[in-house]
Amino acid sequence: MKIGFLSLGCPKNLVDGEVMLGIAQQAGHEITTDASGADVLIVNTCAFIDSAKQESVDAILEMAGHKRDGNCTRLVVTGCLAERYRDELKKEIPEIDAVLGTGEVPEILEAIGGRVSEPPRASTPLPFYSKAPGPLAPRLPDPLAPRPPAPTYIYDAETPRLLTTPRHFAYVKVAEGCDYTCAFCIIPALRGQYRSRTSESIVREAHAMAERGVRELLLISQDTTFYGIDRGERGALARLLRELNAIEGLRWIRLLYLYPTTITDDVLDAMAQCEKVCRYIDLPLQHVSPAVLKRMRRPGNRRTYDALLDRIRARVPGVTLRTTLIVGFPGETDEDFGELDGFVGDTGFDHVGVFTYSHEEGTRAFDLPDDVPAAVKRRRRHALMAKQKRIVANAQKGRIGSEVEVLIDGPSAEHELVLQGRLEGQAPEIDPVVVLTDADPDLYKPGDLIRARITGAGEYDLVAAPLGRAL
Repeated sequence: MKIGFLSLGCPKNLVDGEVMLGIAQQAGHEITTDASGADVLIVNTCAFIDSAKQESVDAILEMAGHKRDGNCTRLVVTGCLAERYRDELKKEIPEIDAVLGTGEVPEILEAIGGRVSEPPRASTPLPFYSKAPGPLAPRLPDPLAPRPPAPTYIYDAETPRLLTTPRHFAYVKVAEGCDYTCAFCIIPALRGQYRSRTSESIVREAHAMAERGVRELLLISQDTTFYGIDRGERGALARLLRELNAIEGLRWIRLLYLYPTTITDDVLDAMAQCEKVCRYIDLPLQHVSPAVLKRMRRPGNRRTYDALLDRIRARVPGVTLRTTLIVGFPGETDEDFGELDGFVGDTGFDHVGVFTYSHEEGTRAFDLPDDVPAAVKRRRRHALMAKQKRIVANAQKGRIGSEVEVLIDGPSAEHELVLQGRLEGQAPEIDPVVVLTDADPDLYKPGDLIRARITGAGEYDLVAAPLGRAL
C-alpha cells in the first residue's frame, strides 16, 4: 500500500511523523511523496496557535480532495489538532477515516488498515469551508469539557523511524510533554506531563544515526534543560552531552528549547568544553516586563534575564543567542512594550523571533480579555523586527573577512548552482544561512564541514567563499 504523508508544525511533531512512517515502512508499506498516487494519506497536524490550526485544516481539506477525486481510499489525521479536536474533526470532515492523538503514534498501522468508512455523498457540506474571505471558522467544542487521559507515549531507540530531514542532520526528542503552566500555551494539555527518555536510549539512537550519515544532531523537547529532572537525575543533560560528544561521525550537537530557570552551569561548561556541542543557546524568553511575565505565568524580569545572559556569555565565550518573544499579550501596555523594546536593543541577540499573541481557547490566558488591538500587535512586532534587523545587519558586516567553519546543506534555495550552508550559530530552517560563492557543487556534498571566508553580508544571510576541501 502506498502511504503519503504531510507533517506540519514543530520538529517535535516531525519526529512523531518520522516514527509513524518508520512503523508503516517496517510493516511493508511503500512511502510516496506523490499525494495523488497514494492509497492512504496521513496529515500530521499542529494546533499551537490560530495560524497553525488554520494551516492544518487547510491541509486536511486538500488531502480530502484527493480522497474524493483521486486514488486515495483512506485519510488519517494525527498530531496536536487531532488530540485537541478528535471527535469534531471526524464529524465535520466526513472524509476522515481515523484520528490519532499525540499519544497514539504506535496505532498508526491500525489506522492505515482499519475499516474504510463509506465515502460521503457529493452533496455533503463541509462546515470548515467558508465562502466569505478570511480565515475558516470551524465549529469547535468547549475546550474545558472532560478529556481523555493525558498522553504518556514516547518513542525509544528501538522504535522504527524514517528520517525526512536531509541525510546529514536529524532531530532527537530527549523528552516529551511539559510540566509548566504558561498562560498562553496549550502544549501540556496536548502532550502530557514531562517525561525523559533514558540516556542509554538516546545514545543508542545517536550512534545509529551517525552510522547512517547524520552529522548534526539536534536535541529537542519542550524544555531540553529539564531533561532528567523528572527522573530525579540532576546533571543528566551535561552527562548526556559529554557521552554524545564521544560518538564518532557526529560533527555538531545542538540544543533547542532551553528554559531560563533550568540552564545550569554544568550544561554551559559542557557546551564550552565539548568540541562537538554547538555554542548556541535557544532561549524562548517571551517577554521582559515583570507585569506581563506574571500574567504569562513565566519566571524572571529584566534584572534576572540580564544576569542570566551575562552568565551564559561568561561561561561560553563566542556563544550565539537566540530568543522568541510575544507581543500583544493581554494587558500589555505601551510601557511594557517599551521595556521589551529596550531589552532587545540593549542585549544584541543574534537571532530573534517575534510572535503576536494568539488568543487560544483552553489556555489560562483565554479568560483574560484580548485587549490589545490586532493593529497594535502588528505594529509592535514590526518595530521589534526592524530593530533586530538593524542589529543583525551591523553584526554581520563586522564578520566580513573572518574565517569560519560552514556545514554544507546543499544547493541554495535561490539558485541550484549556488551552495548553501550554516555556521555553528545557525540552526536549520529557523536561522539565516551562509551562501557559498565559487563553490563547485561536485566538490562539496551535504554534511561536509569546510573552512570559508566571509566576503559579504545581507540583512540576515552571509556570503562566503570556500578555502579548501572538506575537513
